Amino acid sequence: MSGYGHEGDERTFAALPPARGVAFARTWWGLAWLKALEDTALDGQQLKAGRRHARAGAVGAVSVRPGRITAVVKDRDGTPYRSDVLVREFTEEEWDRLLDLAVDSAGHIAALLDREMPPHLVEDAAAAGLELLPGIGDLEPECGCEAWDHCPHTTALSYQVARLLDEDPFVLLLMRGRGERTLLDQLQERSASRAARGGRSRGDGDTPGADSTERGSTGGMPGVSAEEVYAEAFLLPPLPAPPAAPEAPGASPSLDTETDPAPGVDPAALEFLATDAAARAHRMLREALGAGAAVDGLSGAVVPGGGAPGGGGFDAAVPLLTVAQDAVRLAVESPLPWITARLTAGSDRTRGEMDLATRAWQGGGAAALAVLEEEWTPDAEALAWAAARLAEAWEDDERPVLRRSGGAWWTAVGTDAQVRLGEDGRWWPYLRSGARWSPAGLPDRDPATALAAAVAAGPTGAGG
Repeated sequence: MSGYGHEGDERTFAALPPARGVAFARTWWGLAWLKALEDTALDGQQLKAGRRHARAGAVGAVSVRPGRITAVVKDRDGTPYRSDVLVREFTEEEWDRLLDLAVDSAGHIAALLDREMPPHLVEDAAAAGLELLPGIGDLEPECGCEAWDHCPHTTALSYQVARLLDEDPFVLLLMRGRGERTLLDQLQERSASRAARGGRSRGDGDTPGADSTERGSTGGMPGVSAEEVYAEAFLLPPLPAPPAAPEAPGASPSLDTETDPAPGVDPAALEFLATDAAARAHRMLREALGAGAAVDGLSGAVVPGGGAPGGGGFDAAVPLLTVAQDAVRLAVESPLPWITARLTAGSDRTRGEMDLATRAWQGGGAAALAVLEEEWTPDAEALAWAAARLAEAWEDDERPVLRRSGGAWWTAVGTDAQVRLGEDGRWWPYLRSGARWSPAGLPDRDPATALAAAVAAGPTGAGG
């Protein structure tokens, strides 16, 4: 440790629960941390063992302070080892440069307060010679087992820290030398100082008084500079709580009137569409107010655990549904057989195809439907990535024999189970019933978990 950190800048996180079947990192900065670990470690077997330790919950409470993270990690036989990973702290001069970059954009500060690492801040820092995120060789291990490289214990600790970083990027800034409170205080002080200089950075070289003369020469009413407003943002009271979400959507209007409908207009079908639109709007409102499960506003699919399908929160760039996709969504929502029959015929599907499509939709919306109905052919890079994931998903003595039976489909030889890779990087379990493959459960980032779900569904679990 270089000693640049401030006194009291230390945080301790309780031991995290086991992480079986879930990814260690979802955010781009969490994944960058794992890439630094995996690029630094020389022995892939140690990485694999460390992942097992982390997934099993063998990592104790994690202490994070400037330049160092520490935890006690238990070996498979229960032997505890103190494990440390060292990260270079920034010097005072480097922090001075980084703080100047942060106050240059109110968006940087807002993103950090929202527990996100702003990519433009990372890019600006790199251009100024400051690497916020660690790279190859930047994670230095120290362990009581006396290994000279990353061992299973320091690797397990690093994987758990990726989970902490996902939730709070201030953890990374603390490793670099500043805790959250210290950092926010310094940002506030710097913003106020800059506002007092009329928005000029230190060293701009402007003539004293020139700015105030220009403001006074307009002859208008005195105002407050935008820089001052941004600088005082930390002092403003919090916004009031949002209003409570309604318990249920409003009733759709009745179209059963004495007036004959226009040619081609079916009042009952129109009422169904109005009811569906109201229900979707209600779900989206509850999600916006934090009162319900996350909902993909365009597809209407409920997303387990929050965020858009595939993780990462709502994405404004999600494409609108096609007519065929929306027909499946509406069929899932419809309790009326005659509406389902119309949707089936209108989307050019058979009844059996619609049954499979609605089952897929219930497991993951448009992404799940694409895995069922579209055979995606990955490029060479995606295939190499898939092969690596499949190779590391099982222990050598547990690995099933997999046969690639489609563009991105792998069937377990001797079984009726299959995993399909979606374009979002998730693995989808499928089960064969007769000549038909059916969705057999929810997707997972881990192919072993997805295949186990397909096997567990059994010959009758997926129907078909």
